[in-house]
Amino acid sequence: MEYQVPQFIEVEDKIVGPLTLKQFIYIAGASGICIIFFFYLQMLFAILLSLPVVAFAAALAFYKVNGKPFVEVIEAGFNYYTGAKLFLWKHRESTIPEQKSAAAAAKAEAAAPVPRGTPKLTRGKLSELAWSLDVKAMGNNSNTPTP
Repeated sequence: MEYQVPQFIEVEDKIVGPLTLKQFIYIAGASGICIIFFFYLQMLFAILLSLPVVAFAAALAFYKVNGKPFVEVIEAGFNYYTGAKLFLWKHRESTIPEQKSAAAAAKAEAAAPVPRGTPKLTRGKLSELAWSLDVKAMGNNSNTPTP
């Protein structure tokens, strides 16, 4: 039994002429607000108030930022400014006892005897070792069974 699978599910259907339902609602709402302005205000004030409303409605209906609709960008910005922020690091001035303890720890580490013949592990050697382990681990993950 065969079933037809929709191919373009992320494309909205054009409901009203060349406009989707959302676009039509944004444009119709802005038109209604502008009509109210023109009925109840003088012509100059109506035009001055209608321009930002029309621009905002056009941006909501047609403008996309990085492939996302403008309404989602507005929502994300609103959630960012009203939401709680997480600060992972706050700088604070160190006190005298903390400085003394840090200096004492550094002296103790420097004075600790290193056994003879112990290799020094530098950042370059450490990254080489990590790279070789990653490469060898990838090579062992093949689908062929090992005896």
